[in-house]
Amino acid sequence: MRMTAFLVTGALLALSAGPTVAAEQCRDAKGKFIKCPPKGAASGQRCKDAKGKFAKCGTPGAKPV
Repeated sequence: MRMTAFLVTGALLALSAGPTVAAEQCRDAKGKFIKCPPKGAASGQRCKDAKGKFAKCGTPGAKPV
């Protein structure tokens, strides 16, 4: 009985002492941890086509604003 209680207690301690850091971690080029950029903000650039309408950057004729 004591061995079972010891194993259960050990398992609970191992689970509760898991990583407290966020699941997603970002690193810079040197391998140091940095603050992750917000999701959805790809490059922060906006581009317009030759007619002046917004277009995806990288399409032919699109230039950054």
